[in-house]
Amino acid sequence: MNIDLKNKRAIVCGSTEGIGKACAMELASLGASITLVARNEDKLKAMQAQLPAAEGQQHQYVCADFSQPEYLKAAINEYVSNTPQVHILVNNTGGPPAGPAYEAAAEDFVKAFNMHIVCNQILVQAVLPCMKAAAYGRIINIISTSVKEPITGLGVSNTIRGAVANWAKTLSKELGQYGITVNNVLPGSTDTQRIRSLISSRAKQQGKREEEIERAMKAEIPAGRFAQPEEIGAAVAFLASPSAAFISGINLPVDGGKLSCG
Repeated sequence: MNIDLKNKRAIVCGSTEGIGKACAMELASLGASITLVARNEDKLKAMQAQLPAAEGQQHQYVCADFSQPEYLKAAINEYVSNTPQVHILVNNTGGPPAGPAYEAAAEDFVKAFNMHIVCNQILVQAVLPCMKAAAYGRIINIISTSVKEPITGLGVSNTIRGAVANWAKTLSKELGQYGITVNNVLPGSTDTQRIRSLISSRAKQQGKREEEIERAMKAEIPAGRFAQPEEIGAAVAFLASPSAAFISGINLPVDGGKLSCG
């Protein structure tokens, strides 16, 4: 099986912590040169230094805030103009705040749409010429199992993640002719700061200890535990590889078997 990513460049968003960091590390371990994207330059520099680097690998970063789409557009277009080879794009952005959909302000939906759809679109348009020229492209979106089963208490996230999934499916049909695949990875409960924040929020809402909430969440997962970020990174790395060339337009759950539908 060919999972060699030597001479490939991957842009990985939200890559200074959690799932994004794990994706960057895994892609680098397979030989890809990594371009980190996040808003904190100090963290970007620290993460750049952690990436494994063999001969021929050159890791870089772009500092950009996804809450400012126009700033991201300027930054990524400038980057691509100086780095005309990009083969892999991993779209990964922190989820919207928790809360039921009926309580969310209209502005909450607009902000989430900008961060997840508009920014993803900006990134795709920036790297598309590179991918077409190489006849090799892998666009991978980290979204959520809420695409298949909405998650209670995540109203805005459920809505926007579903929009990303349909955007990606549309792109997969449009871009297949150029040797470009578009897929979504759907992490289940993963041991990151995001899940810790959700546990804390639910504990306060329900008047329970965080340990109780965590046990109840794990009890709903057949595997009996949360995913590790590296397990999500492994799924992303396979979809980025040459061996995944005929896989496109899918929603791949990585959830320990929790989803009741496929």
